[in-house]
Amino acid sequence: MLWPALRALSHGDLSAEQLATLRESFGLVDGPRTEGPGAAQSLAHRTLTDDAGAPLVLDLARTGESGWVLTLFGTGQQVSPATIEAHRAAFRDAIARAGLSLVEITPAATADEVLVASAEPAGTPESAIGAHWSLPDDLDLVWSHLGLRADAPREVKKVKLRELMLTPAWRSAPSPLQGQAEEYLDAD
Repeated sequence: MLWPALRALSHGDLSAEQLATLRESFGLVDGPRTEGPGAAQSLAHRTLTDDAGAPLVLDLARTGESGWVLTLFGTGQQVSPATIEAHRAAFRDAIARAGLSLVEITPAATADEVLVASAEPAGTPESAIGAHWSLPDDLDLVWSHLGLRADAPREVKKVKLRELMLTPAWRSAPSPLQGQAEEYLDAD
């Protein structure tokens, strides 16, 4: 089974020539992969191994009319951090060269790789889920609720924490948590 180890979502229009260049730059074979999440949107892929010999699949998929997803899939073995970081750099470079806009990279390593939800317009009814989310007293317990690992980069945690603080749930967050959050954001 394939599991995403790194995923880069971008947005923009690509000509047939730009798409061909993107495929060629990663050595992708035309044709979709047949397994793993999002296989139905796959356009091209290739198999490879990381520096530790773990089997990987690199995939290019389309989402919607102008969304593009580059994904590095693992097959259950741990993908080496060096391989992930090399592909992160390659994904970012390819997205920039193609003139696409980076939407997010998961897992994020920098603040610009985090997708931040846009604010709801004034007068929009509040989400019942956000309004009634019971937050823990300890900031260390919040990270997993935000889709982050405890060892996520500090700047990524700060972006996600600021986003949480804009939700209706934050108004009823425990005082110790609110204090810890303010200290976390103020520290540096």
